[in-house]
Amino acid sequence: MAINRHEVTYTSINSYETLNELTTDTKNVWIVFHGMGFLSRYFLKHFRFLNVNENYIICPQAPSKYYLKDDFKHVGASWLTKEDTSQETKNVLNYIDAVLFTANIPKDVNIILFGFSQGVSIAMRWLVSRKFNCDKLVLYAGGIPNEIEPKDIFFLSQTEVKIIYGDSDKYLTPKRLAIENKKIKLLFGKKADVINFNGGHEIKQELFEKIMT
Repeated sequence: MAINRHEVTYTSINSYETLNELTTDTKNVWIVFHGMGFLSRYFLKHFRFLNVNENYIICPQAPSKYYLKDDFKHVGASWLTKEDTSQETKNVLNYIDAVLFTANIPKDVNIILFGFSQGVSIAMRWLVSRKFNCDKLVLYAGGIPNEIEPKDIFFLSQTEVKIIYGDSDKYLTPKRLAIENKKIKLLFGKKADVINFNGGHEIKQELFEKIMT
């Protein structure tokens, strides 16, 4: 018996979370992508120390939710897996488009695109596919997608690039780190400000001073 694959198109609803209020006093709008296992509302806790009046944070929600442990109490989410990656990527990018359309970001603010862990790949894929101009790009403890080439990021000439990782990050083995460093050099050259800190796969509040300078 043959198994046949079919596809359908349908309307789906997903949420996103924001922190603080978007006002005329807002100086920085952050678009932040969480890592695997997070929900957006919990990921936003990492940004609560930022100046409330000057910073507005938008956090899209990865669509694929799942229970993190066998006790079925805590829920996390994932952006993509190796299954149907191409189609799922299109779905995720269309969702992000809808979030940004709804957010209606003013033109007179600094836009900071921030990806953590798995969120790095989503941030980069959306940035490249939409040729989105941001003032600052922060890639934190994650991998740059292999398919991205220098010709894909020509529009980032005026964008500050910050790349951050911990020296004891369990996901960044020496082999993986060598691969990522090669990508960074190929794509950004000396343009990227690479920040290495003492720690693991974690977001450290004290590093935000380096991000903002």
